[in-house]
Amino acid sequence: MVSQTVDLLREELPVEQQPLHLSSDIKTGLVLVDLVNGFCTVGSGNLAPRQPDKQISGMVDATVRLSKVFAQKNWPILAFLDNHHPDIPEPPYPPHCIAGTHEANLVPELLWLENEPNATLRRKDCIDGFVGSIEKDGSNVFVDWVKNNQIKQVLVVGICTDICVMDFVSSALAARNRGLLPPLENVIVYSKACATYDIPLHVAKTNKDVISHPQELMHHIGLYISRGRGAKIASEVLFD
Repeated sequence: MVSQTVDLLREELPVEQQPLHLSSDIKTGLVLVDLVNGFCTVGSGNLAPRQPDKQISGMVDATVRLSKVFAQKNWPILAFLDNHHPDIPEPPYPPHCIAGTHEANLVPELLWLENEPNATLRRKDCIDGFVGSIEKDGSNVFVDWVKNNQIKQVLVVGICTDICVMDFVSSALAARNRGLLPPLENVIVYSKACATYDIPLHVAKTNKDVISHPQELMHHIGLYISRGRGAKIASEVLFD
């Protein structure tokens, strides 16, 4: 039933995807959204997968490959890490990615980014990385990263496609449209390097506090809304 619904959704709400060719001719920055244990590593908290998840593990693998190429080319990387104070909840979600815990750290495959000179790590305490980049003095880490590196386009990957990724993409596009992000021109989402979580309807029905969240369906919806906001969706990433 779910697969039929996803097929119908893809037919009625198609998401245009094209291969993305990257070269040094256009300055590109890579944005990683929440590649932390609390969302990606099995058994690592309330919002982590409870068993191996093909979509999430594929997202991690694709992100690791991209990150290594960007690092080798000395291209800029910005990684958002979900990070919450234990006494400040984030409704409607249960406690997760508490500051100082294993949950709030990068997945093991990406820990090397902590010592990568071209990588900027930003711990955020909210869903939207753009909002989470705002400092107390009003400056914005993401905006400054774009300006300081003269980035013309950002390639966005991570989790969840329909939550943190989509919200960040929407805010970045709105800021670009307001002229707040020069010289940024394009925001691109790489579909194979994004993922979301899975709560089937039959599971949700057993817990009144849980809302169903079919993975493939919500992944597609996240891509569709990002596309509707003005993002480009990449089916694959190629380096010239």
